[in-house]
Amino acid sequence: MPNANNAAIVEISQTANKFRSSIVLQYDNKYIDVKSILGLFTTLLASGTYDLHVHGPDAEEAKKAMAEVFEKHGLKINSIQD
Repeated sequence: MPNANNAAIVEISQTANKFRSSIVLQYDNKYIDVKSILGLFTTLLASGTYDLHVHGPDAEEAKKAMAEVFEKHGLKINSIQD
């Protein structure tokens, strides 16, 4: 499977780092800290759907911003309500 493009990875990480909340993507049994650009480079693929888990004081704003940046780059996520 092709990796997501570099611009998408950088923008996803930069967007996540604007928030205090914990932002984690789950794919199968892998968990990716979205604030870790290295984690994104090694595991984020252009195809597939990821579950987005957000916990913290600004979780709602973070979910909205992350959904927008993933959609912008054609990546699919499911926002999980924990």
